Amino acid sequence: MTDTLQKFMFEHAGVRGELVEMESAWQQMQSHQTYPPAVQTMLGEMMAAAALLSANLKFNGTMIMQIHGDGPVKLMVVECDSELRLRATAKLADDAVIEDHETLKDLVHAHGHGRFVITLDPNDKMPGQQAYQGIVPLDGDSIATVIENYMQRSEQLDTKLWLAANDKVTRGMLLQKLPKIGGSESQVEDEAEAWNHAVMLGDTLKKDEMLNHDIATLMHRLFWEQTLRVFEPLQPSFHCSCTREKVGDMLKMLGIDEVESAIAEFGKLDINCDFCGKHYGFDPVDCAQLFVAKTLAEGILPPGDSKH
Repeated sequence: MTDTLQKFMFEHAGVRGELVEMESAWQQMQSHQTYPPAVQTMLGEMMAAAALLSANLKFNGTMIMQIHGDGPVKLMVVECDSELRLRATAKLADDAVIEDHETLKDLVHAHGHGRFVITLDPNDKMPGQQAYQGIVPLDGDSIATVIENYMQRSEQLDTKLWLAANDKVTRGMLLQKLPKIGGSESQVEDEAEAWNHAVMLGDTLKKDEMLNHDIATLMHRLFWEQTLRVFEPLQPSFHCSCTREKVGDMLKMLGIDEVESAIAEFGKLDINCDFCGKHYGFDPVDCAQLFVAKTLAEGILPPGDSKH
């Protein structure tokens, strides 16, 4: 299995690009949860897009990409850190019945209230520093178009994305016009023509082609007539950052009254990570310790075989 992100630049045009493919990481993310094919495709495309955008950031932290839906899909989340370690999950409505042909609008923007959120959360925050968050309406009929519109609004960067995913692999390509300062009118026209030509080449990509060919083949097919500067490839991977301490912090946020009420009702608390399926168990002693001590008793079990 291949998980690779390849950066490149056009030598004679102000255009940079990236191609990404993930098989192992994508299949690891799906190993404990089963999604309808339409949701699987959208989440896989978000994962490819998150890797492509993160690889361009000079940022030590985590990018969190979220789609909040008002249809049968309530939430899709992909997180990617500065080392290209990713995790992803989706939450469906309890009564969701999702057909294979349903679109982004059907699933997350059925009533016009869906929204797209990107958060940049630094690892080492300065005192008082907050994570940066951009929120926009869901403007577009595909994951690629939504992100392109977000980039144009928030960053004023001409960005084009091509994304494809199935149950085996997710692949994507990003092209971005490099910002220029100054220059003659003819130079501006030449740069616009070079950008339009690069996008035209990208638009020849079909989803079936992306799903059935690796990124080396795709790059050759698209840009064999172009002079490209190709950089050392990067390796995206699956990684879940959940810990027992983080789950304990979440319980503390609920408050002692709610935690004690849940313990009284269920005897213990069993919590599974939505991203990796890891199980965390808290008995009455563990829960009491949450509010009086900084350490927790060990109580982690590996993910079970059941999927949800």
